[in-house]
Amino acid sequence: MVGAERTRTLLSPADPARNTVVAPPPVSARDLIERAGATDPAPGHRRVRPTRRLLLTAGTLAVAAGAVAVLQPFDEQTPDDPGGSGGAVGTLLVPVAYQFDADPPAADPPLRTLASEIKDTEYDHRTGRYMYHQTRVWGEPVLSSPDGRHHMAFAGESKVWQAADGTGSQSNKQLEPQYPDQESRVYWQRRFPSRSTVTSSPAPSLIPLPPMELTPPSADPSQLRELLNVNSGAGAASKGVSTLYARYVVPRAIRAEILRVIADVPGFRWRGRVADRAGRAGVAVTVDDRENHQQSLLIFDPTTGELLAYELLTLAPVRISAYQLILETTWTDRIG
Repeated sequence: MVGAERTRTLLSPADPARNTVVAPPPVSARDLIERAGATDPAPGHRRVRPTRRLLLTAGTLAVAAGAVAVLQPFDEQTPDDPGGSGGAVGTLLVPVAYQFDADPPAADPPLRTLASEIKDTEYDHRTGRYMYHQTRVWGEPVLSSPDGRHHMAFAGESKVWQAADGTGSQSNKQLEPQYPDQESRVYWQRRFPSRSTVTSSPAPSLIPLPPMELTPPSADPSQLRELLNVNSGAGAASKGVSTLYARYVVPRAIRAEILRVIADVPGFRWRGRVADRAGRAGVAVTVDDRENHQQSLLIFDPTTGELLAYELLTLAPVRISAYQLILETTWTDRIG
């Protein structure tokens, strides 16, 4: 991070990424190395499918396009369970259809209606030194079998306390892996039977965050459009929205303006009522990027307009998604 900040200082204002917010990684390099070592099968049998890196996010596996995945525990031992643990070893993903699955309408009218009707959320009436975010992410990394048929996605949870100057603390916790289907679950259990009872990492320690420049978002539409990178299309705008919500505590006026800004971006389709992976009710919009075989999903709270979840779904050749769940956002004066 120090090297990155020094480089930005030297390049500014020529740095093309000078307005890009770079969040602390959800998992430290050491944790990733330990994960790789803990899940290293026989030579020739390990292939890591690269996932798209998101701010404070990673991803998961999805079983169908046009669906929001929720988590369902798989607790009972099955005849195919080689580990014989009889307990939950990861969870399976169960798809939930969108309200508007086929031929979804354009998103701009309902987004404008939502922007005009949203209400205050709990943190709109709080103050504090630190912006606090609790996020849960899936799919960093994703392991795929050599034939590309069986997948396992790592999962993690992050808690971040960050002041206006970038300093603060972050904790990361590894969670149980996720699988798109029972066949993948059985496949990876056979290869890692000794790991069959490991469901999460020990209590995480706090990692100090270095200083960095943080510029709070503005309610000015032109500045928001630049921040969200809407000129690059709806896919870039959806990722920009997820980046903004993962870093800042967004007040009501800006939440409303974000909805209006993305309503002006061609390509968003209205999916109506959905539930995120935490079971929270929301309303969703998607945008298809057929050229790159991807679909982006944003789930908003229908009352406050807050972003609840973001997904980047790869449609082909294997349906794998990067998924971010924002569980809590607030202001606080305390860390931990």
